[in-house]
Amino acid sequence: MSKMVVLAEKPSVARDIASVLKCHKKGNGYIEGDRYIVTWALGHLVTLAEPEKYGEQYKTWKLETLPMLPKLKLEIIKQTSKQYRAVQAQLNRQDVNQIIIATDAGREGELVARWILEKARVKKPIKRLWISSVTDRAIKEGFQRLKDGREYEGLYDSAVARAEADWYVGINGTRALTTKYRAQLSCGRVQTPTLAMVAKRERDIQSFKPTTYEELFIEVRNGFSLQWQHAQSNEKRMFDREKSQLIKQKVEKNSLVITNVDVKKKKTYAPALYDLTELQREANQRYGYSAKETLSSLQRLYEQHKVITYPRTDSRFLSSDLVDTLVERIKACDIQPFRKAVVQVKQQKLSSRLACFNDKKVSDHHAIIPTEQLSQLRYQIKKRNCIV
Repeated sequence: MSKMVVLAEKPSVARDIASVLKCHKKGNGYIEGDRYIVTWALGHLVTLAEPEKYGEQYKTWKLETLPMLPKLKLEIIKQTSKQYRAVQAQLNRQDVNQIIIATDAGREGELVARWILEKARVKKPIKRLWISSVTDRAIKEGFQRLKDGREYEGLYDSAVARAEADWYVGINGTRALTTKYRAQLSCGRVQTPTLAMVAKRERDIQSFKPTTYEELFIEVRNGFSLQWQHAQSNEKRMFDREKSQLIKQKVEKNSLVITNVDVKKKKTYAPALYDLTELQREANQRYGYSAKETLSSLQRLYEQHKVITYPRTDSRFLSSDLVDTLVERIKACDIQPFRKAVVQVKQQKLSSRLACFNDKKVSDHHAIIPTEQLSQLRYQIKKRNCIV
């Protein structure tokens, strides 16, 4: 009987998938069942070859050999070559007629799998498992609606473009700077412009000259205060002390009469849900976590504890098809210290008309939200999840 190979990105996710698919026979780098063979990468198993693989002239760093613009090729990463060979063996089995890519549902996850398939010269039909959480329920539902792998060719192309741009810019730039200035200097497609932003900010700080300004407040008998602001610019700060004193004298010499009070009710919407960047920013402000610490915590909450959805998202909205899952997600959060918030949410009517739903603003993944899986985490882990 023909079988299908399921390629996961990490061993932990592979074990979760194997459990759902009833695969129990353990082999060298894979777990096998009656219909499926689940194997896994360890992040990237394949990468772009180093410069010296394109010619002897590139073994030595010289300005004369730049720029290096070869047609880039793939090579197996030496440190994880054993797992690559294990994956390759399963992909090329005679009884395997289909590949299911189950790496992370995103650009980099697509690249992890496709590079392995390309290096292993696999030409078998591809299906894609695209899920936003790794609970048993999400995995089962994902396998019931597998996508055609061809739908993700564009995602793969964008990942290749990113990787090749990193190679051309980073390696050429680093060699150019290092050889020209005879120092260990590095350059990167993202690193260098980011460093320029940091340097500019530092120059701004160093050249900043503090300026004294004044603000004018009037205390009113009824217990509230009024603040002066410029009629045209709405500026509340006054940098001219003589002018501020003149305004103060005019105010003190005259009586203030309130001729009209206009009271309006306004609806204030809750802020948008979290994407990775916004959550990292708030975790830093509240708890002092670095972006790396926050991402590491989120990955554990996603992969190990299965209590949040895919963390590497850039969307702050939900797709309308998630409405029916909200009740169970809220129920799963009904533990301390979230119980009070859960009670408030339960009193609201849940529908796709809520501001957090916007299909047009959801691309690969929706915002980070809880899964339906009840959490029994220790408090110190809960603290890191309380923002979500």
